[in-house]
Amino acid sequence: MHLFADIRALVIDALTAMAADGALPEGLETANVTVEPPRDAAHGDMATNAAMVLAKPAKMKPRDIAEALAPRLEADGRIASAEVAGPGFLNIRLAPEVWRDTVAAVLSQGPAFGRSQMGAGTRVNVEYVSANPTGPLHVGHTRGAVFGDALAALLEYAGHDVTREYVINDGGAQIDTLARSVYLRYLEAHGRDVSFPEGVYPGDYLVPVGAALKDKVGDAYLDQPEKVWLDPIRDFATDAMMDLIRADLKRLGVEMDVFFSEKSLYGTGRIEAAIAALDAKGLIYRGTLAPPKGKLPEDWEAREQTLFRSTAYGDDVDRPIQKSDGAWTYFAPDIAYHFDKVERGFDALINVFGADHGGYVKRMKAAVAALTDDRVPLDIKLTQLVRLTRDGEPLKMSKRAGTFVTLADVIEMVGADVTRFVMLTRKNDAPLDFDVSKVLEQSKDNPVYYVQYAHARVQSVLRRAAEQRIDASDSALAQADLSGLDHPAEQALAAKLAEWPRLVEIAARTHEPHRIAFYLYELAAGLHGLWNLGNSETQLRFLQDDKSHSPAKIALPRAVSIVIAAGLGILGVAPADEMR
Repeated sequence: MHLFADIRALVIDALTAMAADGALPEGLETANVTVEPPRDAAHGDMATNAAMVLAKPAKMKPRDIAEALAPRLEADGRIASAEVAGPGFLNIRLAPEVWRDTVAAVLSQGPAFGRSQMGAGTRVNVEYVSANPTGPLHVGHTRGAVFGDALAALLEYAGHDVTREYVINDGGAQIDTLARSVYLRYLEAHGRDVSFPEGVYPGDYLVPVGAALKDKVGDAYLDQPEKVWLDPIRDFATDAMMDLIRADLKRLGVEMDVFFSEKSLYGTGRIEAAIAALDAKGLIYRGTLAPPKGKLPEDWEAREQTLFRSTAYGDDVDRPIQKSDGAWTYFAPDIAYHFDKVERGFDALINVFGADHGGYVKRMKAAVAALTDDRVPLDIKLTQLVRLTRDGEPLKMSKRAGTFVTLADVIEMVGADVTRFVMLTRKNDAPLDFDVSKVLEQSKDNPVYYVQYAHARVQSVLRRAAEQRIDASDSALAQADLSGLDHPAEQALAAKLAEWPRLVEIAARTHEPHRIAFYLYELAAGLHGLWNLGNSETQLRFLQDDKSHSPAKIALPRAVSIVIAAGLGILGVAPADEMR
């Protein structure tokens, strides 16, 4: 059941009938006709812009269209009234039985309520985290991991075929630095005194890696030149760091489908093939870039390079892909990696980057557009910084990492569920304040507690119903006489449930999983509000003195708990059955 889609279909059918009767011109385009909640709930349950959208092509006044449309909608039993407002908006009020049918639909469909086939099996690759394998994940990586994972789950819920992917940046100079850092820990494991020069990774997390290397090779690399040990230690250290990163992701409940090695692009002809594909389109040329704006770097000089004509696809400047000495730039393997994704048959690509990668957005979009002739869209989502505090004070760095707070530190302090939910309480491109003290408070101001508490409250009602021998199974509740759900607060909560399928599709279409967290908070607020009203209005209590009336009253909160559990599932958070 998708109530907003159903009422929109009713509006479209009425417009079609009006055209057949001569009240509207034939062949009007209705794609932009919407049915959505009004901005002011006092105006009704839904509003449609049909008259406003069709007025100009129909060469009619919006109010004339709206006034002709209203009685046709009111002829449907689901519509209590359709009132013209302003220049031609139509405010719709639904009959009370519509809300009762919504509750029954949630109970009948269970977790499937709200699932959409909007994606129609479209293959989507979501690449996220992709941290350099040089150390444990930090709190910034955590936000990208949570966002990407929730987005992938949301797209699956909306009918897409999703692949979760992590690209291992194991082909750059940072891996040489990692190898040298591990070599120092290897020497340390042999009892040597070592110093850590600027530029290496000094964190204690490499101590066990150096010890493991000693266990594997003994003294084979002692007092040997770098050319002997650099390559094998690169591989050993990268594997060790990826084991650490996988363990961090597991703590957070993140499981990748694919780990793609950047190194696999080198020496295999895959970079050359991607560049050749662009060259065949006339997009590769030899040229010299204009100097950067502002004060010139001291080492800048004009040099002829191999360039990608990215300005043809919306970029600000053309981008170098090969240096004057023949070496690839960092951009070249990025192009090859995305070419590989396209070759694997994905219909759409999504990359989740940290805020520091903003400069890559236009060039990567240009590359994918050029490689696919604009057939495969690339959406790049940037996650802004996280300000981690305790009681308002900045949280100290991890002793283990040496320079930052790790994902493992955050999980140890507040748990995976709290971490995931809080990371989604702001839009991805907005900075996030994360106070580890406040997120453990049991109050309305703690959104994860507030939502979890709503689910736990319903579970407590179900347990008490079982003690009273009331059949509160979903099938029994769906068949109950729900006519007693006639209070405005009950209908408002049922109306909030009806928004769930629409909300899922909007969040999936815009790639904004934070909308799910916002909705769950509002839904929980409705449940808590109804619970509190029951303290003074006995007819609103979920368990009635007359047990025959209880199933109808239990049906609504149980429906709420089903949707809360589904929404939390998208966010990767387990619903709570009781609060401790």
